[in-house]
Amino acid sequence: MAALVSSVARKAPIVLSHFLRRSVTGLFSPVVSTALPWSAKGTNNRRIHTESCLHHGEYEWKDPKSPDEIVNVTFIDKEGQTHQVKGKVGDNVLYLAHRYEIELEGACEASLACTTCHVYVDSEHLSKLQHASEEEEDLLDLAPCLAENSRLGCQIILSKEVEGIILTVPKITRNFYVDGHVPQPH
Repeated sequence: MAALVSSVARKAPIVLSHFLRRSVTGLFSPVVSTALPWSAKGTNNRRIHTESCLHHGEYEWKDPKSPDEIVNVTFIDKEGQTHQVKGKVGDNVLYLAHRYEIELEGACEASLACTTCHVYVDSEHLSKLQHASEEEEDLLDLAPCLAENSRLGCQIILSKEVEGIILTVPKITRNFYVDGHVPQPH
C-alpha cells in the first residue's frame, strides 16, 4: 500500500488527496491537496487543510440552531417513567437517549450488530419512519419481547414528520457482554 501511495503521490497529488480521503483516513479526515505537483524551481508546493468532522453521536450533543429544527421525543423507560426531550432533525435516537441519560444501551455503537437499542414505536408514528432494512429486520428477530412496532433505536433518524414520537424501552434486552453490566454513554 505504501508503494501505491508513493507512486500516486509522485504522479498525481490531487488523486492522492482523493485516494486518502476515501480509502485510508475516512471521509472527513485531514487531506493533502495541491494545485500543481511541483513549482518551476522544484520545491514541493503542497498545502494541508482540514475539514471539520463529528464522531459517532457528537451531532446529537449539539443543540438545535433554530426552533424549526426541534423534534419533541418522549421516552418511556423500563420502569415506566416518562422522559420528554428535545431532539433535532437528523438526530439518531440511540445517541439522543445517551445525551439525556436514558438507559438505551447500544452495545454495538450503532453499527447494526446487536439489539440492545430495541424500542417500541407508538402506532401513530411507526408508519412515518423509513421502513426497516433487511439487516435491521434480521436483528430484530433476535430481540427479546419482539412486537410489531419494534425498531432499533440506532436506525431511527428524527425528522419533522415524527414530531411527538413516543418510544418505549422494553423491560429486557439481550447483550452477550456481562449480565448486570450498566452501560456508559460513549
